[in-house]
Amino acid sequence: MSPGSYLRLNEKKHTIEELPCGCPSATVTQFEKQETARTTPSVDTPQQSMLSHWPVQLTLVPPTVPFLQGTDLVLAADCVPFAYAGFHQDFLKDHSLLVACPKLDDFQAHLEKLTDILRRSLVKSLTVVHMEVPCCSGLVHMAKQAIQLSSKDIPFKEVTVSIKGYLILTS
Repeated sequence: MSPGSYLRLNEKKHTIEELPCGCPSATVTQFEKQETARTTPSVDTPQQSMLSHWPVQLTLVPPTVPFLQGTDLVLAADCVPFAYAGFHQDFLKDHSLLVACPKLDDFQAHLEKLTDILRRSLVKSLTVVHMEVPCCSGLVHMAKQAIQLSSKDIPFKEVTVSIKGYLILTS
């Protein structure tokens, strides 16, 4: 392995492959769905992730990836999964995920990317999950504007999470 290279586990071949490019976050991956009989996490049987694909950062997701076709899409603010303990079960199960930060990320670049995604994919619905802090409402504004610019009629839902981790608004 060369210095600065990255490895990826090929689960189908049960091998480890060296990635030809720098960062593995640029590699689009769709995971097989895994159902777990146990819904309460414990030390002996940890809760399964509901994440169905990689990458999740809006900046890194190509507009035509297969996991965006015919999906219910969740656009979450970066802080939400840390604040809301039930994020995987309540928002990821049977959904595709994109994450962004309306305060720290490039709003215009994200607006253009999300608009392109909505135009070029078959997204069935868009749910924005954001924090209650004022800057996070920018994600809602961006999503609504992207839907309008895409010229598609995509059902929209907004969910707000408090900084203490509970749902305070669902519309």
